[in-house]
Amino acid sequence: MATYRVTPALYRVLLTVKHVAFRSRWCIIASRTQFSTVYDPSEKTFDKILIANRGEIACRVIKTCKKMGIKTVAVHSDVDCSAVHVKMADEAVCVGPAPTSKSYLNTDAIMEAIRKTGAQAVHPGYGFLSENKEFARRLAAEGVTFIGPDTHAIQAMGDKIESKLIAKNAKVNTIPGFDGVVKDVDEAVRIAREIGYPVMIKASAGGGGKGMRIACNDEETREGFRFSSQEAASSFGDDRLLIEKFIDNPRHIEIQVLADKHGNALWLNERECSIQRRNQKVVEEAPSTFLDPETRRAMGEQAVSLAKAVQYSSAGTVEFLVDSTRNFYFLEMNTRLQVEHPITECITGLDLVQEMIRVAKGYSLHYKQADIPINGWAIESRVYAEDPYKSFGLPSIGRLSQYQEPLGLPAVRVDSGIQEGSEISIYYDPMISKLVTYGSTRAEALQRMEEALDNYVIRGVTHNIPLLREIIVHPLFVKGDISTKFLTEVYPDGFKGHQLTDAERRELLATAACVFVAEQLRSQKFVGNLRVSTAQQVQKRWELSLKLDKGIYAVTVSRSGLTYTVELDGKRLDVTSEWNLASALLPVTINGTQRTMQCLSRDASGDMSLQYLGTVYKVQVLSKLAAELSRHMPEKVPEDTSSILRSPMPGTVVTVSVKPGDEICLFSGGSIITLRPWELPVVTSALGKHLRRKIDCLNQRFHPQQSKRCISKF
Repeated sequence: MATYRVTPALYRVLLTVKHVAFRSRWCIIASRTQFSTVYDPSEKTFDKILIANRGEIACRVIKTCKKMGIKTVAVHSDVDCSAVHVKMADEAVCVGPAPTSKSYLNTDAIMEAIRKTGAQAVHPGYGFLSENKEFARRLAAEGVTFIGPDTHAIQAMGDKIESKLIAKNAKVNTIPGFDGVVKDVDEAVRIAREIGYPVMIKASAGGGGKGMRIACNDEETREGFRFSSQEAASSFGDDRLLIEKFIDNPRHIEIQVLADKHGNALWLNERECSIQRRNQKVVEEAPSTFLDPETRRAMGEQAVSLAKAVQYSSAGTVEFLVDSTRNFYFLEMNTRLQVEHPITECITGLDLVQEMIRVAKGYSLHYKQADIPINGWAIESRVYAEDPYKSFGLPSIGRLSQYQEPLGLPAVRVDSGIQEGSEISIYYDPMISKLVTYGSTRAEALQRMEEALDNYVIRGVTHNIPLLREIIVHPLFVKGDISTKFLTEVYPDGFKGHQLTDAERRELLATAACVFVAEQLRSQKFVGNLRVSTAQQVQKRWELSLKLDKGIYAVTVSRSGLTYTVELDGKRLDVTSEWNLASALLPVTINGTQRTMQCLSRDASGDMSLQYLGTVYKVQVLSKLAAELSRHMPEKVPEDTSSILRSPMPGTVVTVSVKPGDEICLFSGGSIITLRPWELPVVTSALGKHLRRKIDCLNQRFHPQQSKRCISKF
């Protein structure tokens, strides 16, 4: 195949004239694509790059490196030796045991891996060492290129206090607050009063929602200062705090920037990241429904101004809080690739990883600001191994016994670092993938996200697809009427799953009845033939009893070919499918409406678990005779857990603070009860319901700030 040189001028013409074709190669034909930016093979960059990360972001970087003809080196902990990113890379080096401090944060081991493999550059992904200025300095001292900004920009933007001062000098809108380090609790209270409640107490070196507290009065300020400083010290090794005005009901909107080493900087439009839990993003989209062209331009120009103020060179993100009247305030700058960068790639057609590599090698940007389009709409759902019914997501662990990404659907992109058989462990972030859908309009992208979530098969771990699907179909989200408080306002009592309408309940029950009948018919045959040649004519009508929650429903099913007619609640439903019960997906047509369900489990007792509209429902299906006889069966006595305290999420026991003979004090109703260890089971049994109620209060009903109050009253 002939090779042609793409000059910058020709590149801009291609980008303008054929942008849609480039973009769609990744977003629409996902199984065959690489990323969409045109690559010039004559433009030499690096021979070998080490990726100092793991999981989906490591796989993401490796894909672009392969497209550019660059060899890759993966680093991994001992438990990640069979991980997908390790298999994808050309070389792999183990850098330590499972704990991140001994592996992915072990700079000595990573530097040795660089020397051993001869890697010329390092891409840090996000998290881990991506914003570690000392690591960047060590690389520079060894003559290895850090694919990211220089240490000055990392240091300046990594410190929230310094970054806020720089932003002010660069004429970037900032949140009113104290522009220094808060020394102690008393000073924190004084500053909070001067600013005016509510205020936000933040770790200066923070990120990911750690070390952040909202305070509405003096007492909460004192408490927040103490907890934030402790969390900041343990998470970042830096307990410095700052205080600023808390913007009520804000939107979290960020601007993607891209800059080179020659003074050129661009803003690549915005991403709406307001759907969050515990200050961590759940669903993102690009562009935002809220910004008008004038506000978008103003935010973009200020983001570029900040990037130039710190001589930034690479891809980075400037985050803003935006109030209800489109006033926007600088929040922080992330000097790295963002988790949600794929949605920017979908609407602009750029490969941000490729651009980072080019900039790190010293090339100037191909584009001008006028070359950056907004083509269509993209939405990203972060699919996690989490239980969404606990605080909107507490981590789950386990092995993926079955895993199938919805890549057969149009305009779907899945960035993942796992495969069937992979293990989600306690050691690392429980992200499964980033599910991205693209459309020419927002409505089209949302519809495709519904289909993608319904067709996503994940078995072996609890996942957050029920929550994700409920978010994207909620009327407020569909209208774009959202803020960072969306989840707590829409689900004040915690997420409970999809609440079925009468019509949806009938669809679910009808499908469950049909699956039961299809299973009965299949069990009577050997590869299409009757098991007993003298068997009676195949039954064509069934009377069933279905139980869903506390309701019991009489159902009649009749069959004609692949179509079952179900009579339920005086309604008639025609259900058609191929009835391939061995498939993970169960596509059905109910009275002309197409649905994709998943049958997670079924057994001989009639118990069945169906995933419908994202939520898993347990249905019991029995024949009429079996239902009548079951009334005489003794009910299973539920396990007595009143003397047991169960952890709401997986973890490691670090210390045990009692030993035989110690006295234990319980605080209950304002009284102090002193116990010896052997007396504890008796008392916890008596207080079991009270304990469970408080644990539920802590884990499901309140924000972290409210949880502390819940504990203090216990």
